[in-house]
Amino acid sequence: MKTYSPHSIYAAVAILALLAGCSSTPRHSTEATAAPVAPRQMAQTRDAAPAPVEAPSNMISPMMEKRESFTATGYAVISIQSNKNPAQQRLLAIRAAKLDAYRSLTEQVYGQYLDATTTVAEMTIMNDTFRTRVEGVIYGAQMVSVTPVGEDTYEATLSLDRNVVRDLRSLYLSQLAQRAR
Repeated sequence: MKTYSPHSIYAAVAILALLAGCSSTPRHSTEATAAPVAPRQMAQTRDAAPAPVEAPSNMISPMMEKRESFTATGYAVISIQSNKNPAQQRLLAIRAAKLDAYRSLTEQVYGQYLDATTTVAEMTIMNDTFRTRVEGVIYGAQMVSVTPVGEDTYEATLSLDRNVVRDLRSLYLSQLAQRAR
């Protein structure tokens, strides 16, 4: 069995996450932007398979141009916080909701590492395990709101400017390239 280093797995996951984000971008017709084709060339190209479309040099840019900022919301339950003092429980829930929002922002910026294992015996699934992990650095996030939801939950919303997201992704990809050397 071949073993892959964690760095190569992280690089593959990061590339797949970036490519997956690009798949939701709208497709544009090439007819309006294609160079004019002479009638003789048109007859030759009519029967030929379409030429492969080159990937843009920066595959992140179409996704980044869609939004001005990225937002993430995190939640935390007050009553499960490990303190007897109700005021301290509320403060801990606010902090936990903020950290959950940061985790969600990190998933949007860097993607998510997924490790899945399925065991099948006698054509029956015996064990199905999923583990996810997200890792990254977030800076420049703005706290949009911290709001109580219902009687026992807090909701925290963070926002991150798209220029900061672009910088974070560039920094991450350059670090991956340096590790690969």
